[in-house]
Amino acid sequence: MNKIYQAKHELWLSIVFASFAINDEEIKSRLYDFSQIAFRHMKWLGTDILSAGDNYNYDRKMILYKKESVFEVIEDLVEAVIDTQTVYENTILGERLRTDDSYLLEYLAQILRDSAKNQEVTAFNMQRHWLDKNLAQEQIDALTMFLFEESYKEYELILVYAFMQARTKSAIQFSVFQDLIDESHFHLKSFGNMMAKLGILALPRELHELTYVIKDLEKFVHDGIAEEEAAKVMCKELSGAIKDEELSKFFDFINFQESYHIELMKRLL
Repeated sequence: MNKIYQAKHELWLSIVFASFAINDEEIKSRLYDFSQIAFRHMKWLGTDILSAGDNYNYDRKMILYKKESVFEVIEDLVEAVIDTQTVYENTILGERLRTDDSYLLEYLAQILRDSAKNQEVTAFNMQRHWLDKNLAQEQIDALTMFLFEESYKEYELILVYAFMQARTKSAIQFSVFQDLIDESHFHLKSFGNMMAKLGILALPRELHELTYVIKDLEKFVHDGIAEEEAAKVMCKELSGAIKDEELSKFFDFINFQESYHIELMKRLL
């Protein structure tokens, strides 16, 4: 069962990072929608695995290869979807997963039939320019460091909160975890798209089991509050350091959201 879960975890990442990599807004939006479906698949698979008295982890083997065109991204994604379909079981859930993926394959085939869609992909070119803005090198460096650190943090939080949500018997905890998962999805999406614009798109590092197998919930929440406080400081520093009003306002926005995350986590206490 963990083999199925790992395959779905890797496919979710493949879809969501394909959406970050592609500049075409229509394709980006549709792929992100499919990635959210894939994440729900992970949730349902996890529930079934636990109900059967088994367990799962967040091990993964996938590699995000650098691509230079939309068709390269889509062709790689097609291969990932087809490979994942081979591990599904012949169950009601397995059929749902299989049919959802089949529709995703149909959408990907539509893209590949339209040569006009085969635009350049700049998400991996390492140019580190922010759109048409002339940001100083130290500002680009600060932004780069922030995005690498925070994209990992949001990926980690999505998976940790999902792991805990699947195991809680408390309706209050379940609701708070769902809010935190949804917020972290938005932050990961924002940071992933920003990394792609800078040409530095990369997968977050893999989680160690000790990160998400929580023995002491109270300590975890206190540590999480401290982590959110640190993220607020980073956002505030970055907002002040970057001499661009649009970016500064965005990081102020993220800072205020982190403040509410702290309040959500206090509910867990």
